[in-house]
Amino acid sequence: MRVLGNVPLFAGLSTSELEAIDARMVSLAWPAGGQVFTAGAPADHLYVLASGRVKVSQPTDGGREIVVDLLTPGDLFGTLTTLGDPTYPETAEALTTTCALRIDPTAFRAVLTEHPTVALRVLDDVAARLARARSDLGRHSTDTVAQRVAATLLRLADKLGQERADDGGTLLQIPLSRADLAGMTGSTPESVSRVMSRLRKDRVIDSGRRWTAVLDRDRLADVAAGSSGR
Repeated sequence: MRVLGNVPLFAGLSTSELEAIDARMVSLAWPAGGQVFTAGAPADHLYVLASGRVKVSQPTDGGREIVVDLLTPGDLFGTLTTLGDPTYPETAEALTTTCALRIDPTAFRAVLTEHPTVALRVLDDVAARLARARSDLGRHSTDTVAQRVAATLLRLADKLGQERADDGGTLLQIPLSRADLAGMTGSTPESVSRVMSRLRKDRVIDSGRRWTAVLDRDRLADVAAGSSGR
């Protein structure tokens, strides 16, 4: 119930309405590295992330993995044939021990029928994803690797970051590999590694094996805007 109350799609619903939705859902768990679903599998469920972190990626014809999103509790993910996708276009993998609520097509269709405001929010969500995909495509074709990496780190800091008491920086407590950043920025792990090394040297960020910290947000924003002078 607490998780459903934090899902933007269900904002404003009463306790009894959320209870009715909760009754239609199944709770499942995965260990770190477990796959919630894989690209190409029949699109037969939607999920609400209850706890943990999930990486959503798309495979390419060349065998590369393009990370398209990192999910936090309250996020809705997956798709249904009802929404126009016969198969999952993406793979969802647990980055940490993860729990999610799952709903099937019949139950979700009933929710949309009973709550027109939720149906409208689903349409808005689909439109927002398409707009973001177009924006990312344009950024990948015009911005430098440094700009794309900086913009991605800023977006992740806004979504996943936790303030560090010791230096006022923003901590991303997730295993974010160079390959993950390369997929999210349309670059290569080698290029991303060079950018990250320079940002660390300039004390704009810091990073470890399973964490990244934004130390100077203003300078990182300058890099993302292409006005860093470097």
